[in-house]
Amino acid sequence: MPEYNSKKELIASIQKTYILYDQEFNDIHEHEKDLLKVNVDKTPSQNLSYQIGWTGLLLDWESDELNGIHVKTPTPEYKWNNLKGLYQSFYKSYSSYSLQEQRKILSDQVREIVEWIEDLDDNILFLPEKRKWATTPAKWPVWKWIHINTVAPFKSFRTQLRKWKKG
Repeated sequence: MPEYNSKKELIASIQKTYILYDQEFNDIHEHEKDLLKVNVDKTPSQNLSYQIGWTGLLLDWESDELNGIHVKTPTPEYKWNNLKGLYQSFYKSYSSYSLQEQRKILSDQVREIVEWIEDLDDNILFLPEKRKWATTPAKWPVWKWIHINTVAPFKSFRTQLRKWKKG
């Protein structure tokens, strides 16, 4: 996992990987959005739903903490040992949307994450234990939570989409 030395580096990484990820959907037809292929874990719609779900949670955790609401990660309904159930909830929440609508939702959330990073104090972004929702035994700083919910899956899920297209 890369270490970021500035907001600019983190934002550039998010934007670059997001654009490459999003472009993979340009040649996927709407009638293919729920098509599951051999050796690929997710349909294109599920792929987007997963991303929308996690980026939405990230934004919600920050918003809730700033509003004085106790944050239970990943959600009050799902514990870390039941991520499969959480993923299913993402698929259910967004499966009725078209690919274009899902792409728009994710684009808006990525823009919101970038704006959040730009407004965030460097100490909160780069030092551990500066947000209650981000406090873990691993003592990850907020940037790492952002990275694992944006850059990392944008890269790995782009690979899945490319495999899906070949399948």
